[in-house]
Amino acid sequence: MKKSLLLVVICCLVGLFTSCHETGIYESSAEREQVSSDFSTKQKLLPSVSMEIDPSYSHPIKEALEFLYAYMPLADVVDYTPAFYKMNVEYALRARDEMPWGKEVPAQLFRHFVLPVRVNNEALDESRMIFYEALKERVRNLPLKEAILEVNHWCHEKVVYTASDMRTSSPLATMKTAYGRCGEESTFLVAALRAVGIPARQVYTPRWAHTDDNHAWVEAWADGEWYFMGACEPEPVLNLGWFNAPASRGLLMHTKVFGRYNGPEQMITQTANYTEIAVTDTYAETAEVKVKVVDTAGKPVGNARVEFKIFSYAEFYTVADLRTDSLGSVGFKAGKGDMLVWATDGKWHGF
Repeated sequence: MKKSLLLVVICCLVGLFTSCHETGIYESSAEREQVSSDFSTKQKLLPSVSMEIDPSYSHPIKEALEFLYAYMPLADVVDYTPAFYKMNVEYALRARDEMPWGKEVPAQLFRHFVLPVRVNNEALDESRMIFYEALKERVRNLPLKEAILEVNHWCHEKVVYTASDMRTSSPLATMKTAYGRCGEESTFLVAALRAVGIPARQVYTPRWAHTDDNHAWVEAWADGEWYFMGACEPEPVLNLGWFNAPASRGLLMHTKVFGRYNGPEQMITQTANYTEIAVTDTYAETAEVKVKVVDTAGKPVGNARVEFKIFSYAEFYTVADLRTDSLGSVGFKAGKGDMLVWATDGKWHGF
């Protein structure tokens, strides 16, 4: 008993936010090496900005900071201090250690859907720390699904829907004004869920198929599955929202994930900072559109640009911008409905 008590005391003295169990955030060395490589690339893009990580930091903190720096927008590197990111990392790891579901969250989901500070194009703030302190006791003793609902109820207590401009306010700014559009409400809920260690992502349909409008909501992970809800729109169960019917007719629902995410969802694009994935299958009946691009002689055109477009707001809006393979082929899975497909090699085009 004395040894156990001594161990607890030592852990507390080492640091409030450092777990006794030095659990990393990767499941394989290959993942770690890829992130390290991408981190080095990011450092070369900003040679005059220090992204050095203190070697005295614990192993999980060093890994988490490296992941954040590797995939954050360049502006975020220079606009916020290293101390700000370290504080966010410490609280993310603290939530993983202290919340009962923390150890159930796979490392991949923790990296991509709990750890990131940014959700959309909002200004970053100290919401993770403030939300964690406000929510931890409220949800600590709940099963994970009930905790997700309770966080959303808390968000409803703080924010109501009101149309605003296209600049997404930060979570704390949204809480101070007590209102926001769907993009701000969903950013707010994602930040709150991540604050207590629950994987969450903002889902967006850039254009509805049946009307001139769009919408954003939230998916949260529990017990091996993703569930959806309307942000700041309290319901008694998951997978229920006013948008169930419109989404069942949707052509594309997607989300952007920081890092090289390799999950079961359909990948649309991958950039140096994020992976765009489609989650349409959750909401609508889907089918794959297969396109083959050929020239006037019938020869396949590789690396042709193929855009899939939805007619909405009196325009053909691009929802996916893909490239053909060496055989001139490309596929895209979408909800069933009408889309315009436009292809070009930079000189010729077809649709």
